[in-house]
Amino acid sequence: MKNITKILLFTFVAQFFFSCMDELDTINDISKSNFALINQDSIHANFPSLIKGKVGIVGYIFTNCPDICPLTTNNMRLIKEALENDKITNVEFVSISFDPEIDKPGILKNFSKLHNVQFSNWEFLTGEKETIKNLLKEVGVVAFVGDSVLIKDSSYTYLYVHTDRIQLIDQDGKIRKNYLGSQINIDEIVEDVKKLL
Repeated sequence: MKNITKILLFTFVAQFFFSCMDELDTINDISKSNFALINQDSIHANFPSLIKGKVGIVGYIFTNCPDICPLTTNNMRLIKEALENDKITNVEFVSISFDPEIDKPGILKNFSKLHNVQFSNWEFLTGEKETIKNLLKEVGVVAFVGDSVLIKDSSYTYLYVHTDRIQLIDQDGKIRKNYLGSQINIDEIVEDVKKLL
């Protein structure tokens, strides 16, 4: 009888332990934040309230990026397609530019079209420089101007050094997981989204 009790107790503890490992811890609660932004159609949007009640998949980009940001955007599109194939709804995709001086709404719209984005549940956002700076600080993303390049017409362009990031935000505005945006495992984030729904 003692052995059966020990086995049952061990089984219960093991199940509890492994089920806790499957949970997504809260990294940061941004639900009380309110950042006034504008989307690709010049419509005002507040972040993170625009995803309240939905699971948010949020990427941080700038359109002049030669490598990480196009990969991040493409990966978000693949995640969106995978969720749609699994008939998973109530998910909002958001791409936030940290280069508001160049990434005006029209630029964001052209960038998104280049990447075959469907806007049914995906917004590209920009805003005032100070607002974006505060937002990045709040979500733990670093972006600063690195090299600048002089181009043929005597103007110059610049590149950002930045965090490679897609975030999973729950329905209550809590950041639950960070992923490398350019190298994300699609199956992993789909499974993580399912845990929150």
